[in-house]
Amino acid sequence: MESISVNRFRENLRKSVEKVVKDHAPLKVTRRNGEDFIVMSVVDWDREQETLYILQNNELMKQIASSIETHQAGKGYRPSPEEMDEITGI
Repeated sequence: MESISVNRFRENLRKSVEKVVKDHAPLKVTRRNGEDFIVMSVVDWDREQETLYILQNNELMKQIASSIETHQAGKGYRPSPEEMDEITGI
């Protein structure tokens, strides 16, 4: 993760925020006499929150594990060619 001082961040606020949003990479802002903080886009924040929700939900994690086992065993659902065309929009 890239890091920048709070003074440099303040001087380059617009450029720093545009980079965070464009690159989808959080930016750590360091402060000399205080706690550091992270700047990230709302899209990335929402994605992280959704990931945390899934990881903390035991039922969803069990479903994912079961799905992985089924897939690895080659026993999962296989859509027909027509269904694949519909799914992929071809």
